[in-house]
Amino acid sequence: MAKAHQSKAPQSFEAALAELESVVAALEGGQLSLEESLAAYRRGSELLRYTQGVLDDAQQQIRILEDERLRELPSDDDSD
Repeated sequence: MAKAHQSKAPQSFEAALAELESVVAALEGGQLSLEESLAAYRRGSELLRYTQGVLDDAQQQIRILEDERLRELPSDDDSD
């Protein structure tokens, strides 16, 4: 992982998720040096915090839109 990516904010949730998947693949590949692994882990942690924050914000918006009552989304099986 390049050091330039360590503090760069993701452009979107989708971009952060794609980068996080890339970081995980690199770590699982076992080809990184210890320093690179630590940098990748650090970046992955940043991306995880970002994506979790975006999801939390979306859930809060849904609560507001649904008058503070979260409802279960209908599943495909419910249409029978």
